[in-house]
Amino acid sequence: MRERPKPQKWVVYETATGPKTGMRSVCTAEEWKAVESRDPLAHRIVRDDITDETEAEKLARGTSGDLKVRPKPLRPTFE
Repeated sequence: MRERPKPQKWVVYETATGPKTGMRSVCTAEEWKAVESRDPLAHRIVRDDITDETEAEKLARGTSGDLKVRPKPLRPTFE
């Protein structure tokens, strides 16, 4: 019988300093500990304890990559 993988928690964080200020990224909770230990003031958490990676990616990406809403072309009506 296969062992089920341990569910991962995801973190969305934002760069707080430098030329890429405001850029959002996603990592696992374990990776966040390493990122924070390198420079605690360089990044800030947007949201943590996210159980779904897709949800975390959407939160980090915002509307970038979404389909553009385009109006339907008007068709002439013949009566």
